[in-house]
Amino acid sequence: MTTPVLTKNQGLVFDVLTRAEGPLSAYTILDKLRDQGFRAPLQVYRALDKLLEYGVVHRLESINSFVACAHPHENCHSHGLVAFAICESCGQVIEFHDHEVDHRLMDWLKSQKFKAEKSTIEIRGHCANCAA
Repeated sequence: MTTPVLTKNQGLVFDVLTRAEGPLSAYTILDKLRDQGFRAPLQVYRALDKLLEYGVVHRLESINSFVACAHPHENCHSHGLVAFAICESCGQVIEFHDHEVDHRLMDWLKSQKFKAEKSTIEIRGHCANCAA
């Protein structure tokens, strides 16, 4: 997948997320972009909506934050289920995909005749460094 052409605001938001050391809330993104002319949360949310649509950013619902996709040049949506390990101590987020887990969940959904609209797994705990 080629990275879509981004508007100025989308590019600024994406840049902030790619340089971040962890997940960021929309308000944190807004604070980081005030010097670039961002004044309202709506500017950030509009950019985030498009970046989510393009598959280059993920929303971590359990912590109401956003991260840049770990592999933005691939079509993340075609990988199936995306999972995240979120460290409660340091905030590190690891994005991963497991085909076996994906297939098992898809088989279960099919057996239940359930049509999934969206699926993301967020596992919260402690990374190796913080658990030691």
